[in-house]
Amino acid sequence: MTKFTSIFCSLLVLSPVTAKDPIRIGLIGLDTSHVTAFTKIINDETAKDHVKGAKVVAAFKGGSPDIKSSISRVDGYTKTLEKDFGVEICQTIEELCGKVDAVMIESVDGRPHLSQARPVIAAGLPLFLDKPVAGSLSDTLKIYQLAKKAGVPIFSSSSLRYGESTQAVRGGSIGKITYARCSSPAKIEPHHPDLFWYGVHGCESLFTVMG
Repeated sequence: MTKFTSIFCSLLVLSPVTAKDPIRIGLIGLDTSHVTAFTKIINDETAKDHVKGAKVVAAFKGGSPDIKSSISRVDGYTKTLEKDFGVEICQTIEELCGKVDAVMIESVDGRPHLSQARPVIAAGLPLFLDKPVAGSLSDTLKIYQLAKKAGVPIFSSSSLRYGESTQAVRGGSIGKITYARCSSPAKIEPHHPDLFWYGVHGCESLFTVMG
């Protein structure tokens, strides 16, 4: 996760801030443990593998009432961000965009990602999309089309793509790869097609190794 966060932060050099200013990051969708984990790594200078030069300053709550793992956790993570990290909770995504230099869409539900990404892209802010990148292939393609048209940097990936052993194998540590077999969690969520919900980790590991 730390390498993943560092890679995202490296994209933020395109943000319109001076070298002495911390890059202000906004979070959208506070229904996953990623929001507190990423915020700690970015905001807490004493945290292991702290990422320097940025700070999570604002967030939009979000949440999906028809997904239990979303609605049952969003209030708790929102309170943690407010109380432990002093993150400002905004009432709209448009309000959030006016307070930050870059955005991380963390909503565990991929379905709202397109609607959440639209105002971010319109504001010209660098954007990271956590898994699943969207709730459908058509939404995914639309997000990237909008970002390309607007010239907005955008990034999404499984953290396992950047795992030490995965990168070593990709780099030729055991020679040319002609066959690979991968196992990973791939829970099916009824509102998401196929392996969208969690299968990205295994799929990206295979793509990384096999090319």
